[in-house]
Amino acid sequence: MVSLKVTTIGSSAGVILTKEAQALLRVKKGDTLYLVETPTGAHISAYNPDFVRQMSLAEEIMHEDKEILRALAK
Repeated sequence: MVSLKVTTIGSSAGVILTKEAQALLRVKKGDTLYLVETPTGAHISAYNPDFVRQMSLAEEIMHEDKEILRALAK
């Protein structure tokens, strides 16, 4: 487990990610993190849950309608 400390950055509050935290999240400077509320609390992730949901729906549609998509590709 990695602990993060909330600190003052200008007139805002921020969290400093240690090298260990960056490696664990697989992020680098400039990447976007997402804070998602879950039944067990908040979850920080480098993966956009909305994008994952949209891609799952797209994959389902592509699987169901692959013949139509093949015809459209011609």
